[in-house]
Amino acid sequence: MSPWLLAALLILLISFVSNISPFFGASYTFFATLDLLLLGFTPANFLLVVALSAAGAALGKLVIYYGAFGLRRFLVGNKNIQLIGRNASTRTFYAVLFVTAFMPVLPLDDFIYIGAGATAVSLPGMAAVTLGAKTLKSGAEIAVEFTVLKEVVQAFTFSNIGLTVVVTAGFMALGVLVYRLDWEALVKKYLHIELDESRPSDAGAQTI
Repeated sequence: MSPWLLAALLILLISFVSNISPFFGASYTFFATLDLLLLGFTPANFLLVVALSAAGAALGKLVIYYGAFGLRRFLVGNKNIQLIGRNASTRTFYAVLFVTAFMPVLPLDDFIYIGAGATAVSLPGMAAVTLGAKTLKSGAEIAVEFTVLKEVVQAFTFSNIGLTVVVTAGFMALGVLVYRLDWEALVKKYLHIELDESRPSDAGAQTI
């Protein structure tokens, strides 16, 4: 197997694995950037690394969706799950999904996929939005990380594995905390937005 093919498979695999577990904060672009450093920067290498990392991340979110779909009988009672289900067909839903999928560091799109899976929201539109957002995210992060990451890691004597473990533990704790909040109450209080409460939260869900 050629070094390039091996690197490509690793980028895809690590991006996928880093996104299959809710609140998992490992930076898949970090590993993609290290591979790019080893392969050498060319426009073609950069674009391929970005595309592979984005595809792996988007595929990983499907695992979260189907995992939540399988557990929907246990999840639909959560207020935040119901909120997502009621608003899943709106433009605001897809805008929020795009923003959360694009945001660096915080894996907030995991919350959207859990709620969407639990309420059987249509997946193709979500997958397309997520892939677009992850492509932009990977391009921006890898471009910045390629320039500065190697120097930062050396300056603070972090190994790539040690840094990933610290970040992962932090975001798993943060993710659990955020999901315990009442999102609907916070949106109404601080953004003064009235959300749609007329539709059932599990509209479109299949009966077990």
